[in-house]
Amino acid sequence: MSETSLAARPGLAERKRTAAAVPGRRWRPPDLRRWISPLAIVVLWQLASSTGVLPEDKLSSPWTILKAGVDLAGTGELGEAFVVSLRRVAIGFAIGAVTGLVLGIVSGLSRWGAALVDPPVQMLRTLPFLGLIPLFILWFGIGEEPKIALVALGVAFPLYLNVHSGIRGTEPQLIEATTALGFTRAERLLHVILPSAVPQTLVGVRQSLGIAWLSLIVGEQVNADAGLGYLINNARDFLRTDIIVVGLVVYAILGLVTDALVRLLEKRALQWRA
Repeated sequence: MSETSLAARPGLAERKRTAAAVPGRRWRPPDLRRWISPLAIVVLWQLASSTGVLPEDKLSSPWTILKAGVDLAGTGELGEAFVVSLRRVAIGFAIGAVTGLVLGIVSGLSRWGAALVDPPVQMLRTLPFLGLIPLFILWFGIGEEPKIALVALGVAFPLYLNVHSGIRGTEPQLIEATTALGFTRAERLLHVILPSAVPQTLVGVRQSLGIAWLSLIVGEQVNADAGLGYLINNARDFLRTDIIVVGLVVYAILGLVTDALVRLLEKRALQWRA
């Protein structure tokens, strides 16, 4: 390509010069500045505990919490609680995700579906979780069912809203283009509408996972005999704030890990947007 044609397209010429000057991506070290404030909080927390400013019966020191976590992991108690809670979230998330996806698709694709599905969903999603616990106990008893039902309910609503919004947010120009190209309704759905809703749906999955763990914390307060919630309740009875914090930390780590997995899936599934 001649210099004249490159000059006529300055953006292309600049990109070529940049590509020639930088043959590959330069490795950049991770930004450690984000760790400054969390580490400072832990250090101050430990100092406050060591000097008696923060009493142990109110909140254990980070070192005590770390030792309690190691002890619980060594006895296998933490691992058993982890597996039980993870199973509850997995089952509840599966039920809630299928429900939210189906209702969102029906409501998003059909005016009749929106008229019939959206009003009751909008009413139900405003109900507080704590207010539903007595009703769930009457319906399902005090076993695993109310815990899983709370998780499923917490998952279904944000996923429904994002699927519905993603489908309704499809660009009208794309719909007009498929009509001009002679796409059938099924082809338009598979190749345009549903792919356009994927980014918003993945946002709903991330929100649903966060609410799933919050719902589990509430659900495991209902007569639990196993799981992280049982571990925390049992520690509360014995004023073991170190074990309580260990359970809360595990909840937080599980939430962060599942969110990171969804972000990785989002990055791979939406490569076409780049």
